[in-house]
Amino acid sequence: MSTYSASIHWHRTGDGDFTKGQYSRAHEWAFDGGAVVPASPSPHVVPAPWNDPKGVDPEEAFVASLASCHMLFFLDFARRDGWTVDSYHDEAEGVMEKNGAGKIAITRVTLRPRIIWHGGTPDEADIADLHHRAHEACFIANSVTTEVTVES
Repeated sequence: MSTYSASIHWHRTGDGDFTKGQYSRAHEWAFDGGAVVPASPSPHVVPAPWNDPKGVDPEEAFVASLASCHMLFFLDFARRDGWTVDSYHDEAEGVMEKNGAGKIAITRVTLRPRIIWHGGTPDEADIADLHHRAHEACFIANSVTTEVTVES
């Protein structure tokens, strides 16, 4: 078993009326390796000036974690199968809407990886198999009920 942690840091700034929701939601995520990420709610959820558009919002981080996990397994499976990847670029997108229970959730994430291969290129069936195996192995995908699809 492994455990993972993140430290979330927020403090009230400014002189807005906290009880009326007039406070900044900007905060930081700190991770064990020393990375500190500015974070904020999505402007779709909390309007300006109470968010920080430069911060990563939890919904973006959720999409990024799914895409990153998928990519890391894809690269590993490609390596194991003897393929060499020069670059992997994904324009992942999540959709937030009401789910079947009527709750707001990220219900779908679409991965759109663009891969540049070194040397030989696997055929479409091999690439589809790599994506399928990556999705099946991804810890994050296995942890959520969100539909995850890959558009190649």
